[in-house]
Amino acid sequence: MNPHITGKRIAQKRKEKNLTQEQLGELLHVSNKTISKWETGRCMPDYTLVGRLCRELDITPAQLLTGEEQRDDAGEAQLLDLLRRTQALEKQRSGLFGLVLIVMGISLMTVSQNLGGSSFRDFLSGLVLGLSVGEMLVGIYLTARAYLGQ
Repeated sequence: MNPHITGKRIAQKRKEKNLTQEQLGELLHVSNKTISKWETGRCMPDYTLVGRLCRELDITPAQLLTGEEQRDDAGEAQLLDLLRRTQALEKQRSGLFGLVLIVMGISLMTVSQNLGGSSFRDFLSGLVLGLSVGEMLVGIYLTARAYLGQ
């Protein structure tokens, strides 16, 4: 599943159907910028859109994702399932990474509480406290984005 091959395939089929990026975006209820990102290979279509995209372009998911012309309807359902699972795993990985950052931030915050004493140690304590807050904010953002579906 090479995003550049998939993007070229989307652009080729869209042009064959005499559709603009904006028209295809309206049919799929996404922006023309999203279509542009797909066609340039900067991102892949979400698995929830692959079925509709394939219907609009008159191709199978296997043809879309591999760029090959062969028609293999037996593997189509498996390919869609694999795509759905892959995207779910990516969300889980991002959420887990966010949780790890939160735990590390809490740990650093605890360490910063015990660093006081001299002016240099107070400086280090503040620095570590600032890093821990930043780390926890990034962790909260990643976790929320993964589990709220953003």
